[in-house]
Amino acid sequence: MSAVPARLTVLVCDDDAMIREALCEVLSDEADFEVVGAAADTDEAIALAAAHRPAVAVVDLRMPGGGGGRAAREIMLCSPGTRILAFSAHADLDAVDEIRRLGVTDLLLKGVPNTEIVAAVRRLGRSRVTR
Repeated sequence: MSAVPARLTVLVCDDDAMIREALCEVLSDEADFEVVGAAADTDEAIALAAAHRPAVAVVDLRMPGGGGGRAAREIMLCSPGTRILAFSAHADLDAVDEIRRLGVTDLLLKGVPNTEIVAAVRRLGRSRVTR
């Protein structure tokens, strides 16, 4: 009898309630994902990451409380195994430079097809699991 593979835990962080809820729904529909939390601001994102230590955190670059850069930095400190997927409505070059300096390599612009979001979360989560 083969073991059932562990589900990838995902934290969704976005200050826009509609986007946050849509992301949670899209990701929850995947059999191999488990959304463990949804944060509306940077402080909540950090607290949920510390509590759940998700495989992947989808982090909006522009959130109250310091934004995606602060969230990514603090999440990487409190949950070093968590991979960050930056998510933004704007190609804000300063914010992108900041997260790249932190070591975040994956960025998606809002509006990409859901299949791209799912594929990116799966790729990041699986790379974390196999380390």
